[in-house]
Amino acid sequence: MSLVDAFRLSLRSIFANRLRSGLTSLGLILGVGSVILLIAVGQGTQQEITDRIRGLGTDLIFVEPSAAATTSQTGGFAGPLESTLVQGDALAIAANGIHGVLSVAAHTSIDVQAIAGPNNVGAEIVATSSEYGEVRDLEINSGSFITPLHDEEGPLVAVLGARVAETLYPGNDSVGREIRLSFAGGRLSLGFVVAGVLEEQGGVSEANDQVFIPLSSIASRVRFLFTPTGGLRVSQIDIQTASGADEKQVKEEVSELLLFRHETFEPDFVIQSQDELIGTATAVSNTLSILLGSIGGISLLVGGIGVMNIMLVSVTERTREIGIRRAVGATGTDIVQQFVTEALTLCIFGGLAGIAIGTGISLAMDGRELGGQEMTTVIQPWSIAVAFLVAVAVGLGSGSYPAYRATKVDPIAALRNE
Repeated sequence: MSLVDAFRLSLRSIFANRLRSGLTSLGLILGVGSVILLIAVGQGTQQEITDRIRGLGTDLIFVEPSAAATTSQTGGFAGPLESTLVQGDALAIAANGIHGVLSVAAHTSIDVQAIAGPNNVGAEIVATSSEYGEVRDLEINSGSFITPLHDEEGPLVAVLGARVAETLYPGNDSVGREIRLSFAGGRLSLGFVVAGVLEEQGGVSEANDQVFIPLSSIASRVRFLFTPTGGLRVSQIDIQTASGADEKQVKEEVSELLLFRHETFEPDFVIQSQDELIGTATAVSNTLSILLGSIGGISLLVGGIGVMNIMLVSVTERTREIGIRRAVGATGTDIVQQFVTEALTLCIFGGLAGIAIGTGISLAMDGRELGGQEMTTVIQPWSIAVAFLVAVAVGLGSGSYPAYRATKVDPIAALRNE
């Protein structure tokens, strides 16, 4: 029997039992679709995190307190107060002549409410120095960024991210206007004059939703940010290195300097490069993709069991047909070919439908908000190929045993079967 004849017979059998065939393929459709969708979600998460890290700038090294202190959820000063880093550390790194270091900027991040007339928006304030714009590759749309003069005098000036400016002053130039920043859940409120507005940053950059002020301006008004020895606490120090610089050597020299300044043998800080953060995020995201793909694989396995079950039932129902075919000269190979082709046809159609559904849902979800979070999905061609090949393998596996059972049917007993 030719493959064309086997395929024609399988189609006739499938369409003779449309409902049963459709329900049988449903498990495979869901399995293949879920594999593609879940891997797309995992890869999208990886891309979003990578883009976010790369959006911080280029060739960066980050120094943070070892306790990983961050600002509190209520927008208070809990994070900076627990920090082991001070502004003097950043100045020392910049002045120490470490080979490969181009620029250094310390900053403290605090959640605030930005208010301008009837408009307000939740934002993250970044209290920093004039070097921050260069370190983070920020571009100005209007006005100017924090200047060295602002670093010295500490005026109440602010630079707005693009989305903050559009929300507070929709359609208007905000440079020279006043905004109020409410700290610590409203317990502290200060008025600032807008000195500049950033160009909208592409991708998933956080700068669009941030407000930048001179570190000196907040330090002169919030005295408890200072240590008992007079150091101004900061939550992070960003170091920009030259392209091709030996980041390992830079990290070692920065570590030695900070250990000396902090008078300790055990680091109370953590130093990570941009590439290390991307590598860690990639490893976590790959693990997530494997986990999500495995969940879809379980659906495929369940679908394969369903196909095998239906094929076994089909062998039992078609005992007489098998007997007649054997009686007129069909070999065991022909019987195996018939049932394996039928199972493969079911699985191939189910796999193609699953690819269409999984790809369609992935494309529809990309860029949509789900639970307040914008989803990013990246469809990987290899995930489509793997899901389809697994569906084909399921067809071969689920059709082989029923086909073997069919060859064991005694033609004489089969002909007597009603």
